[in-house]
Amino acid sequence: MVPKIVMIKTAEVILPCPVLDDTVSFFIEKLGFRLEYIFPADAPREAVITGFGIRLRLEQGRSGPAGSLSLNCDDPETISDGEMVLTAPNGTQIALIESDPLLKIPKGNQSFTISRLRDDAVWNAGRAGMQYRDLIPDRRGGRFIASHIRIPDGGPVPDYVHYHKVRFQMIYCYKGWAKVVYEDQGHPFLFNTGDCVLQPPEMRHRVLENSSGFEVIEISCPAEHLTFADHDLTLPTKTINKDRVFGSQRFVHFKAKEASWSSWRIDGFEYCDLGISRATEGLAHAQLVRPLLVMQSIASSHKVDFHFIFLLSGTMKIKCNDHQSHSLKSGDSIVLPSEISHSFSKCSKDLEFLEVVLPVN
Repeated sequence: MVPKIVMIKTAEVILPCPVLDDTVSFFIEKLGFRLEYIFPADAPREAVITGFGIRLRLEQGRSGPAGSLSLNCDDPETISDGEMVLTAPNGTQIALIESDPLLKIPKGNQSFTISRLRDDAVWNAGRAGMQYRDLIPDRRGGRFIASHIRIPDGGPVPDYVHYHKVRFQMIYCYKGWAKVVYEDQGHPFLFNTGDCVLQPPEMRHRVLENSSGFEVIEISCPAEHLTFADHDLTLPTKTINKDRVFGSQRFVHFKAKEASWSSWRIDGFEYCDLGISRATEGLAHAQLVRPLLVMQSIASSHKVDFHFIFLLSGTMKIKCNDHQSHSLKSGDSIVLPSEISHSFSKCSKDLEFLEVVLPVN
């Protein structure tokens, strides 16, 4: 039996219009649509026009709402003489939108946020079967988002080739594994517990399958950004260019099994650089941190745009501004405002945390 969807040849949006001729002329002459057919020839009451990926059927005398359309334009003002919304003779509203607007990064704020992993934590349904736990509810005024993402069941993921319009985006594999594929990076590979990837702006990628209990920590700027499907690109690509630059950034796949540890900025700790700083030319820094031995707590502060810590294992206390102390455990996170004095204490032997910092530009 032939699937019904194969039998569908075209789809049309029906728009009523009191006067067919005026409306057809508006769409063709003003907006650049093309006439496909008109019916009947002697006294037209129906016309089909196409353009910019849509097919419109204009029907004279048909009752109903006039509808609305959005047209993406390189320069809307040249089409409309400054007007961003046009009205066709049949009453249809046409919004003219810039097709590739500049990425807007909100100014944001420097709020203090603690997110704790509890049994009653709220998980929101996202795309492709993913569940999201928001780690920064105020989104730093829209400037940043940090999400704890999980896929409880293992198996194929209903994902598709896509990309994100972002300034910065990284993903750390907290638990489990996933098979992923990235543009110009070769065959699909396993993204395992402890691994990290930097997803440069507009780099195409796809999640193919995952283990049960798969969880990641994802950090992006800005908080709200567009995700585009790319139906024309097949992954893996035939070309391999692992040094390709996407929006001044290079792809990073840090592998936990290749971790190298060094003394951290605070005595008594060591860190592992995840390679984010070099790949972003200093836009962001990401590292894993763990204690070497118990020492007297030393306070520090940093002038930063964003300072995020997520506890991967163990427990610790963080004291802020010399008076308020917060106990954190595995699955908890904290976002520190710029230049706030803070210190770490009562660190368990199994403590390890992810730290992500974006310096002030």
